[in-house]
Amino acid sequence: MSEYISVVWAFLASLGFCYIFNIREPKKIFWASLGGGMSWFVYLMFNGWFATDIPQYFIAMAAASLYSEVMARVHKSPATIYLVIAFIPLVPGSGAYYAMEHAINGETDLFLEVGIHTLSIAGALAMGIILVSSLTRIATKYSFYRKMKKRQSTAGGNG
Repeated sequence: MSEYISVVWAFLASLGFCYIFNIREPKKIFWASLGGGMSWFVYLMFNGWFATDIPQYFIAMAAASLYSEVMARVHKSPATIYLVIAFIPLVPGSGAYYAMEHAINGETDLFLEVGIHTLSIAGALAMGIILVSSLTRIATKYSFYRKMKKRQSTAGGNG
């Protein structure tokens, strides 16, 4: 039950960041915030499947990135609007904080452990975005070239 509450909190936190990032359209605010809740839900859905949480972050970010691409096409707006807000619940802020705390306290082993884990999470998030973004661009170009080839073949047959 607490997992569902944390998804609601992720939605509400994303809603607050819509205000910070100056998103004004109510429809976009709702759908962007829903992306934040969805990304956290996907993260929780894969809890316990892997030895570490890094693949969870990757899958959650890939799902958030796919969601952002779909919402961008549905609402005819940039995918960045939805992606940045959906990304908010997954940001490894506490890891960065604790890594710096360990560094300041002179706990080198803990600093390296927490720091590397935080950088790994950041890398997994970046790879999730890059994968979906690249696949979307490839699919869009492929679709564009197919349409152009089809138009050329129908235009050439009429003349």
